[in-house]
Amino acid sequence: MLKYYYITNDPRVAAIAQETGVDRIFIDMEYIGKEERQPKLDTVKNRHTVNDVKQIRRVVSKSELLVRINPIYENSKEEIEQVISAGADIIMLPMWKSADEVKTFIDFVNKRAKTMLLLETDEAVNCLDDVLKLYGIDEIHIGLNDLYLSQNKTFMFELLCDGTVDSIVKKIASAGITYGIGGVGGVGSDVMLPAENILAEYYRLKSSGVILARAFCDASKVTDYNEIENIFKSGLKANRAYEEMLSKCDDEYFSRVHGETAEIIDKIKERIKGN
Repeated sequence: MLKYYYITNDPRVAAIAQETGVDRIFIDMEYIGKEERQPKLDTVKNRHTVNDVKQIRRVVSKSELLVRINPIYENSKEEIEQVISAGADIIMLPMWKSADEVKTFIDFVNKRAKTMLLLETDEAVNCLDDVLKLYGIDEIHIGLNDLYLSQNKTFMFELLCDGTVDSIVKKIASAGITYGIGGVGGVGSDVMLPAENILAEYYRLKSSGVILARAFCDASKVTDYNEIENIFKSGLKANRAYEEMLSKCDDEYFSRVHGETAEIIDKIKERIKGN
């Protein structure tokens, strides 16, 4: 089964997510450069803090606490020290573009937490061979949103069908490193690309984890905690049931669904270009 990550700095939402089966509670401290990269996109731009890490740590015991820091900059060492002291289990480095930046990150963490690289730039793809030679990388997550922007593609999920992600995961798997991919909403949702197709792609690519997107539960709009709990309970039950089905499917099934997904994505791209 995939490990699910959910982004929140609300202790009550974190507790609900943990109790209903979310594997990782995700604090997002990244803000440097994000507005410049995604000025017109309807994407989440969080400004979580070290204090949020401390508060969430108090309620998270069964799930792992994942913290995304800023890209490497002049205060990275201090930021990482604070995040480790606050109780992070896993630290995620975004927007790295060289093996030197990754090495600096690994050295600053110094085995005191798990290290996760967020691969989300074309430069990261180009230096991946050198990065995979480094010791101390626990996991890599492939971020489809910024990666498709970096590569000037039309739709982020086209990376699942144009060979981009296939090429990346082949290298990561050969290095023996665990990897996750992108995000997903809830099975049965009325969206352009159904979660069923996305989950099938993640299983085809042998992903280990995925971020639960706003399409799964947007806690900034749903303010009733009982409703949030119901969304998590029913949503995770539906997703896990679909995963159970996927776990029994053969390569022929995944190949067929991959073709169907590519056709859906082509239509979405045409619609986007038409606008």
